[in-house]
Amino acid sequence: MTLAESLQPGMPAPDFTLPDDTGTDVTLSSLRGRKVILYFYPKDNTSGCTLEAQNFRDRLADFEKLGYAIYGLSRDGVKTHCNFRAKHGLTFPLLSDREETVVKLYDVLKEKTMYGKKCFGIERSTFVIDENGILTHVLRKVNAKTHVDELYALLAG
Repeated sequence: MTLAESLQPGMPAPDFTLPDDTGTDVTLSSLRGRKVILYFYPKDNTSGCTLEAQNFRDRLADFEKLGYAIYGLSRDGVKTHCNFRAKHGLTFPLLSDREETVVKLYDVLKEKTMYGKKCFGIERSTFVIDENGILTHVLRKVNAKTHVDELYALLAG
């Protein structure tokens, strides 16, 4: 079993540095002192990913009241993220993992079958990290349509 496969609540969140949609590097450990929602999604401007991002945008103030910062992460590039963010009025950073380092670190890159062909894609997943860098929730295979409201209910509970 790899570290990523064994990621569970109570464990330190694996650290990383990635560029956001402005090209600025974001290092997870530099966010200590804030609670973080790190959500992984397959691709900018696809129907499910757009819906999920819009739902996070629309609930951002609610999550912020609970003390959370939101970061979306996919394998798309900085320019694509910038366009996605502008097109949909997203108000939180999108991180670019073009080298697939972090998606592998968090074990969200999975083999899928699309149109009868095998390929690798991101399994929609969310990791909730406390202000000390410890995972509090590990949510895999989440539903794009209902995930944000379910996550808010879980964290506000």
